[in-house]
Amino acid sequence: MISIFVTIRIKEGFSDQFTEASFGDSQGSVRDEPGCFRFDILKNSEEPNLFHLYEVYEDEAALDAHRNAPHYKKWRSTVEDWFDGDISRVMMNTVFPSDEGWRQQKPSLLDW
Repeated sequence: MISIFVTIRIKEGFSDQFTEASFGDSQGSVRDEPGCFRFDILKNSEEPNLFHLYEVYEDEAALDAHRNAPHYKKWRSTVEDWFDGDISRVMMNTVFPSDEGWRQQKPSLLDW
């Protein structure tokens, strides 16, 4: 499995709108993408306009599928004007849980 950690700074006054818009992308990812095993939206506790996304995918093909999914495209077009600076991305390989562990957790992600 691969994971991506994304850091996004949002312009002042758009934090709530960004959070709301991001739910659709996060929920659509775990619900509609077989290769997406995690999509967390995190808000920095010290900087209210700083968000982090933690995502886990089966492989590069699954990440590419995510970037072409309708919910991602809708999210991106909605929020991109709210970005304050460049987006930071860190690509990683998961260590724990195991690949099978990620697969077994997926059904529980659909219980919102």
